[in-house]
Parts: sequence; C-alpha cells; structure tokens
Amino acid sequence: MSLRINDIAPDFTADTTQGTVRFHDWIGDGWAVLFSHPKNFTPVCTTELGTMAGYAPEFAKRNVKIIGISVDPVESHSKWKTDIKTATGFDVDYPLIGDKNLEVAKLYGMLPAGAGDTSEGRTPADNATVRSVFVIGPDKKIKLILTYPMTTGRNFAEILRAIDSIQLTARHQVATPADWKQGEDVIITAAVSNEDAVKRFGSFDTILPYLRKTKQPTA
Repeated sequence: MSLRINDIAPDFTADTTQGTVRFHDWIGDGWAVLFSHPKNFTPVCTTELGTMAGYAPEFAKRNVKIIGISVDPVESHSKWKTDIKTATGFDVDYPLIGDKNLEVAKLYGMLPAGAGDTSEGRTPADNATVRSVFVIGPDKKIKLILTYPMTTGRNFAEILRAIDSIQLTARHQVATPADWKQGEDVIITAAVSNEDAVKRFGSFDTILPYLRKTKQPTA
C-alpha cells in the first residue's frame, strides 16, 4: 500500500555518511525532509544535492533536519561529495543514506516491489521513480509527498515555501492560497465563524462567502 499524507512515516535503521541512524530517533522533536535521488555521479542529482546544501541554513531556521538517500553505498556518497562541491560550491554536511539493498526505497514506495534486492549494476533508469520528497512532522506523520521525473531537478525553494505553510497552518486555523509566500495574506478556514475570526485575527476581507482573507498571524 502506498504512503499517504498523515500516515506515520515508516521507521528504519540505516547506514549513512554520518553513521548509523534510526530514523524516528534522528528526527527527534523537530521536523525532517527525507529526499531521494536516482544515482550518484549523475548531472541532475549533483545539482540537487548541492542546492539542498546551500539551503541547509534555511531548513535549520525552521527546525527541519534534512537527510538524503539513494541506493548507492555510503562509500560512493562520500566520494561524490567532492564533485558536488566542485559543481555547486556547497559542502554536503547533511547525512546521506546508503540504501544498497533497496530496503528504505521500497519501504517508502520509491521503487516497485519487483526492482530487485541490491543496488549492484543498477542504472539511473532502473531507479527512475527515486526522486521523491517526504516532509515529516514532529509527530512522525507525513505532511507532504512529492515525486519528480528523472529529467526534472527539484525546486527546493518550493519545498521551503510548503514547509512555511505547513508549519503556519499547524499553529493557526488558516490555509494558504496559491503561490503564497511567507508574510502574505492567508485564508481563514471554514471551521472559524465570522465572529470568531474577528476575535482571532482582528479583521478580514470577504472575497466570497467561502473565501475570507486576513493578515498572516505572527504568533
């Protein structure tokens, strides 16, 4: 069965470039992004991991840990870091999981059940579905799932934007409109009456009977 939003993120123990981790313990009381790539020493993946390294301070500001994964062994990850630094200018300081037996990739539905049991001899095309993103909350529940095709590098600024929305809407009874960015107006959810909205937010604009906007809460 495929994973869905609000499912508990499957726990696992795996080898990484920073030692063995048990996933739920590693997350702790914060947030996490688990993101996968098809294969080391390939062009799109090289740009992605470097870009994520560049965004690492922004994720840390939001109490979000980041961890990468592919079916390559840990030793390969360590060797690849030099190329990533050369290509992007960023050091990969976050852990990378070496999932050489495909266990985590299958646990998270990144690869089909018939994908085999080892990374040996696999090409990027064999790992075509492994360009996934899972955002996981402190409750260990999945908050967001994204899967990209082989030829499309991810927009990590969008992942940060989505986390801003997820964290904000977890604290307040609001939602965020299309293309919303931090600091812009938000939508009051249907569960909040007009009377309660005045108490909570001070004022709001009614665009439609079911669409009410207000300033982003700051608390």
